[in-house]
Amino acid sequence: MDNAINELFKHIGDDYLQCRSRSEYFDPKAVEEFIDSLHVEEGRKYLKIVKKLGSQECVWGFIVKEDDKKFKAGDILKAASWAAPARNKARGNILDEDFSWVRWTGPEYL
Repeated sequence: MDNAINELFKHIGDDYLQCRSRSEYFDPKAVEEFIDSLHVEEGRKYLKIVKKLGSQECVWGFIVKEDDKKFKAGDILKAASWAAPARNKARGNILDEDFSWVRWTGPEYL
């Protein structure tokens, strides 16, 4: 799963770069700082993906660690709060090779 998380971070960073590079205030250093800020916080059931913008940390989304009744390992869930995912539907799975659902702001809405 570590390789899949690294691939996820790459796609989040690529989307952020694409978005920011269209701005007249584009700053490559800010993009690098954003990408470097991406990290994982491990919980009992989920891996929380955290990003930092300026001085504020935000939850990007959650990754299901092990299969449960509704989701399978690797499923990405949108954040409902800092500590809990929205368990309505998976937005994608990091073990698949399709990362088209990844945005720097979080997993795509349904």
